[in-house]
Amino acid sequence: MSRAWLFLHLLGFTLWLGGALASMVIGIAAKREDRGGLGAVVRAQSTLTKVAIAPGSLLTVLSGLILTFQLSGGELAGFSFWLVTMQSAGVIAALITLLISLPTAARLARLDPTGEAARYFDELRARQRIVASIAGTFGLVALFAGAMVR
Repeated sequence: MSRAWLFLHLLGFTLWLGGALASMVIGIAAKREDRGGLGAVVRAQSTLTKVAIAPGSLLTVLSGLILTFQLSGGELAGFSFWLVTMQSAGVIAALITLLISLPTAARLARLDPTGEAARYFDELRARQRIVASIAGTFGLVALFAGAMVR
C-alpha cells in the first residue's frame, strides 16, 4: 500500500511543479503578445492552475501526510532534518498555491485585459507572478529536501 501512496505523491508533485513550470513558460512567451492576446494567455494559465497545479499540490500534501503516518507508525520521533524540511516547504507551497494563487488565477481569467479593468488585471498578474515564484521556490526546496531524505 505504501508504494501506491508514494506513486500518488510523485504524481501529484509532477503535476504541481510541471504545471507551474509550464505556466511560467507560457507567461514568459506572453511578453511578445499584444494586449488583446493576454486574455487567452491568462485563461490558459488559469486552466492549468485549476486542472494540474492546485490538484497536484493537494494530492502531494495529502499523500505525503499518509506516507508520514505510515513511516512513523504514529510516532513523530526520529524524523530527519531533510524530511521535516521537505514537509514544511511542501505544506507552505501548497497553502500559497491553494489559498492565493488559485483564486487569483480564477479572477484573472474573468477579466478583460483591455477594458475598464485593465489596471486591476495588471495588478493581479503581478501578484500572480510573485506568489507563483514564492510557491515555486518552496516547491523546489521541498523537492531538493526530498532527494536528500534517506
